[in-house]
Amino acid sequence: MDIVLDVIVTVVSLSVIAQYAWSLRRHFVSVTMPVGTMVISAIVTLTALFFVFLLWIETRPVLAVTLGLLIELCGLWLFWAAISASRKARLKMAFDLGNPGGLVTTGPYRYLRHPFYTSYLIFWVGWAIATWSIWSLLPLAVITVIYVLAALDEERKFSRTEMAGDYAAYRAQTGFFWPRLPGFDNK
Repeated sequence: MDIVLDVIVTVVSLSVIAQYAWSLRRHFVSVTMPVGTMVISAIVTLTALFFVFLLWIETRPVLAVTLGLLIELCGLWLFWAAISASRKARLKMAFDLGNPGGLVTTGPYRYLRHPFYTSYLIFWVGWAIATWSIWSLLPLAVITVIYVLAALDEERKFSRTEMAGDYAAYRAQTGFFWPRLPGFDNK
């Protein structure tokens, strides 16, 4: 059973990363690939190889692997919901030097300002749980910092556009990486 789960997690995880790579070419639009996006791509590739290695070097509890896989699939669902909501928006890649051209407020964007980054983080958390290794926490922390920096960069860019007021109102209504909870101020 362990080897079957390892194969399933490996195949699902690598196919999720392939879908993320597809989005760079087919969903996000930038004149050239920004250096920051290239850095993210390199870190994603290295982390994926590291996580595959961790997944295959020793046995893990079946519950951890199963839970990790389910969490990964939740991240993938959110990714495709964000793709669907922003299909016509022509979003730029992470760390693109240009300002955003529009504001998406439908689909998961009704609740999250950065559903793509949230979906990526959910995926990586799931894969880290599936590896059941303390060593997975370091690359997870690095990826989290990069996604936070990318999201903050995008928010700064909105403040420099004619959409600054609309974005401020949108920001007051939605959460950063998780939905705003009533009674909590989670900017």
